[in-house]
Amino acid sequence: QMQLVESGGGSVQAGGSLRLSCTASAVNAFTNCMGWFREAPGKEREGVARIYNGTDDYYVDSVRGRFTVSLDNAKNTVYLQMNNLKPEDTAMYYCAAGPWGPVWSVATTYNYWGQGTQVTVSS
Repeated sequence: QMQLVESGGGSVQAGGSLRLSCTASAVNAFTNCMGWFREAPGKEREGVARIYNGTDDYYVDSVRGRFTVSLDNAKNTVYLQMNNLKPEDTAMYYCAAGPWGPVWSVATTYNYWGQGTQVTVSS
C-alpha cells in the first residue's frame, strides 16, 4: 500500500510564499499522475494542480500564474510552489496519486491520498 506524506504547510501573510512537498513511499503507475487538492471549511474539495508524466501540468484558474507543480523522480516527491498567496488560498492541502483521467480535478479519479497539510494566509 503506497503512502503519501505531505509537508511544508504553515501560516504566512498575504503575498508570501510556501512550498508544499509530497513524498510517495513507493513508485508505481499511479505516481506518474499526481495531483494537489485543497479543502476549506464549509467548501468542497477542489483540484488545485496536477502533473502528469513529469511535465504536463494543469491548474485551476484561481492559482494559474501563482502556483507551480513539479516532480522530482529521484526523490519520489511532488512539489507545489505557491507564490503571492491570498487569504482565499487558506485550506487544508492534500496530494493524491492515481491513474490519468480526462478531467484531472475530479477527486474520485485518485486512489491514494496524503493526510493533508494546513495552509493559512492572513491579510
